[in-house]
Amino acid sequence: MGFFYGFDSTYFYFVIPALIISLLAQVRVKSAFSKFSQIPSSRNISGADAARQVLSSHGVANVRIERVAGSLTDHYDPKANVIRLSESVFDSTSIAAIGVAAHEAGHAVQYAKGYAPIKFRAGIINISRIGSMLSWPIFLMGLVFNFTPLMDIGILLFCALLLFQLITLPVEFNASRRAIQTLGENNILYMEELTGAKKVLSAAAMTYVAAMISSLAHLLRLLVLSNRRR
Repeated sequence: MGFFYGFDSTYFYFVIPALIISLLAQVRVKSAFSKFSQIPSSRNISGADAARQVLSSHGVANVRIERVAGSLTDHYDPKANVIRLSESVFDSTSIAAIGVAAHEAGHAVQYAKGYAPIKFRAGIINISRIGSMLSWPIFLMGLVFNFTPLMDIGILLFCALLLFQLITLPVEFNASRRAIQTLGENNILYMEELTGAKKVLSAAAMTYVAAMISSLAHLLRLLVLSNRRR
């Protein structure tokens, strides 16, 4: 099968399986969050309060906590030094909400403590964005005009995106580890509740693993298509 508007045999060998893995990861995290968002914590602490306690226990101050619209839109913004928690997390006292909020607070702690992987990830984020936007257009130009240097540049740009996603894995796992440890040490969640929070955060982490697998599949596809033209 020849190349035609982005679809050829490599698309089905590499991209389709990666898409299925990504879809399963998304289903898993939504299922876990939905399940444990129905279970209130024993101490009746909100997600926002849990995030504040995690920050306080690590001696991190001056980090704002704000509400943001949407579901599972929670994130830490290092430029604004703000933890933004979704509507389903900010006021909720559920196990899932507390786990997610503590995880985002874990990212703020990472920045405050100078955690090396997150500093490295922040340093390459702009390069990875360029790679995400331009790698395929540049590669396809090289493929259409049979110009190897352009294909190589496209592949290198895509490698920058893959590197970003690779370094994201220890960052996310470390933030979850900090969150669970702090929640337990400060009795914000009790033992059985911690197990539920772990399941939510583990499911969320798998979405990052799936994203990396997807990027790796796309990179392999680029390499195969490139080799066919050499």
